[in-house]
Parts: sequence; C-alpha cells; structure tokens
Amino acid sequence: MAIEIFNRYEHKYLLDKQTYEKVIPIIESHMELDAYNEGHKPYTIANIYYDTGDDYLIRHSLESPVYKEKLRLRSYGVPGMTSKVFLEIKKKYKGLVNKRRTMIELDEAYDFVKTGEEPEAREYMNKQVMDEINYFLHVYDLKPKVYLAYDRIAYFEKDNPDLRISFDKNIRSRRYDVHLEDGDYGKKLLDDDMYLMEIKTARAKPLWLTHMLTEFDIKRVKFSKYGTEFKNMLKKRAKRASAAML
Repeated sequence: MAIEIFNRYEHKYLLDKQTYEKVIPIIESHMELDAYNEGHKPYTIANIYYDTGDDYLIRHSLESPVYKEKLRLRSYGVPGMTSKVFLEIKKKYKGLVNKRRTMIELDEAYDFVKTGEEPEAREYMNKQVMDEINYFLHVYDLKPKVYLAYDRIAYFEKDNPDLRISFDKNIRSRRYDVHLEDGDYGKKLLDDDMYLMEIKTARAKPLWLTHMLTEFDIKRVKFSKYGTEFKNMLKKRAKRASAAML
C-alpha cells in the first residue's frame, strides 16, 4: 500500500541563475541530492489540476484565505494509461500544508474523478485517502482544468529528513490536451534563467540555511504555479475581449 502524508510549511523563493549558482554549493555542503537526480539531472513532475466550472478553488485560493484546498493528479515523467500515478488532496490552514496522496493507476484515476465512483480497492491504494477524495469529489463538481509540468532538482538532509529543498525550472502549462499521457509540453510561466526554490519543513530552518538566505538577500514570495497560470489566462482573456471591442 502506498500512502504519503505530509504536514509542513512550504516557503517559496524566486532565484535568478546567478543566485542559484551561488546557493547550490552551500546547500550541497549540508544536504544530499535526491536519488532521482542522478548526475545532477532534473526529473520531470507533471500534474493535472482539477477545479469547478467557474474555477472556484483557484479563485478562492488567490484570495489568501485561512483555509484552502485542491485536488491534483501527479506523475513523474510521462505515464501510460496503466502506469502508477498519485491522486492528491492538498490543504493549507494558517500556512501549514497538509498533503495526502494515494497511488492509483492513471486510467483508474480518470474514471474515479469523472464518475465519483471509487475503483475496486487494490493493495497499492490507501482506502482512507480514497474515501477523502471521494468526499471531495461529491462536494465539488470537478473537471480537469490545467496541465502543469516542471523539471526539479531536490535535496534532503540526512540528519533532518524533515527538511527538503527543491528547485523547479522550465515550468510549463496548457489548457488543451489536459491528459498526463499526452506529453509534458506547454507554455512557460517563467523566464529561462529563473528558478523556483521551495523550502519544506515542519520545524525551524537550520542556522546555515537562514544565514544563506540573509547573505544573498533572498526574500520569500507568494507564488502558486496554478495561480500564476490562472492569472495569466485571465489577462489573455481580457486582452482578447478588449481587442474584439476595437
């Protein structure tokens, strides 16, 4: 049975290439490279974000409420229809992120979200998480709204497995072909020389990390991949409407 439960704070920072190249040696002197980043090569994470017809979940999230939640389907690389993927509920309350996910086959996940009927229980699923997702699907009438993928390099600390630092680059999205098996192409959200750094921990940051952030004047930012894509989409829609009126 595959289940992963995370309770942690997730702090985000936007770094240019110059700053990224300065912080990497410091991080590598304290942390270990993720096993999936063999040879320092990034691995690809792909997601489908689900929302209501009127985009309630992302609109609510962008209002910075005390509590917010979302559902997404995640794969590592481009999956086939019977590949194992992860169906995840992510909730945030007063800054603390709770993520619960279960493994599921891609075709099972598509059917589950579309029909609201749980697939037959398998050993790789977690029944409790499946039930929570089922409830979520009956609260909201969800549809696949956007595909988001990015290339990640991640680090963890041996003596403090709670701490994880990741760098996401080449963040790309599309609102057509919203299927994980269709490939990981899309329009980029950031410039090529920008990195999204995320520090994930349930505890206080270690001193070496706070010193690094201070030394290079790295400030926290509010950045949501889905939120940024949604705001970009609204700007394009408004621009097209304005042009049509001319």
